[in-house]
Amino acid sequence: MSAGGGGKAIIAALGANLGIAVIKFIAFAITGSSSMLAEGVHSVVDSGNQGLLLIGGRSARRRATPEHPFGFGRDRYIYGFLVALMLFSAGGLFALFEGVEKIRHPHHLESPAVAIIVLFIAIGLEGFSLRTAVHESRKLKGDLSWVGFVRHAKNPELPVVLLEDVAALTGLLFALIGVGLAELTDEPVWDGIGTCAIGLLLISVAIVLVVETKSLLIGESAAPDALARIEAGLVGPGVERIIHLRTMHLGPEELLVGAKLAMPAGASLPEVAQAIDAAEQRVRAAVPAARVIYLEPDLDRSERR
Repeated sequence: MSAGGGGKAIIAALGANLGIAVIKFIAFAITGSSSMLAEGVHSVVDSGNQGLLLIGGRSARRRATPEHPFGFGRDRYIYGFLVALMLFSAGGLFALFEGVEKIRHPHHLESPAVAIIVLFIAIGLEGFSLRTAVHESRKLKGDLSWVGFVRHAKNPELPVVLLEDVAALTGLLFALIGVGLAELTDEPVWDGIGTCAIGLLLISVAIVLVVETKSLLIGESAAPDALARIEAGLVGPGVERIIHLRTMHLGPEELLVGAKLAMPAGASLPEVAQAIDAAEQRVRAAVPAARVIYLEPDLDRSERR
């Protein structure tokens, strides 16, 4: 996976979640807290998700084949979509089911202090993971807000890790509140309410990821700034104007560019070929991700009407 793929953030999140899952399940075994169980399953799901993202990054690096002439860059989008589905089903729905069961059949916690200590340790580990994801994301975010980055990023891994970490930290706070209130009020139903809140949070994050990743799978155009650089690069000596332009991401760092260009009416075939080659070079220099370029020369018939 390229640097832009956020491999460092994924590995940091994977390590943190594996450690957190172990201590959460130990805490569940000691306390019987449904919040601890839901959080433990959440961490296992997150660990599996990071594994899927790493597999997707590796799969996307395969060479193009006759059956897949544009390569396998979209594998990263597919695995990002699978992560969203896992977060929804294995994480969110399980936590919601467990919370409802605890509300219907509440039972007092054993050793709640253990659960609280574990939650604080988990918050520290998740904070480290989130810090790494934020640091890696700043390299690509630019002037975008964090919401804008999640919505418009062509790289699926970093938004996924960011949202997972934010959801994990928020879920830990919900679990801490649920366990704390259950102990303070002597009402174990609060533990179930905290678990339901974790489930609803995970389902909400999963829906956001499904929507955004689905858009990438369908095929998104180049970002506005990249599109402006492509347009500027296409027009030059021997090219009068752009008749129409289409772009589509074949992967996070691979862009398909197709354009019809208006050429001078008196240009010879060698001059047209030279102008097309020069336009391709300018576009690739301006936008290195534009690796697949198809340019069609034509006459500017709009001036002949």
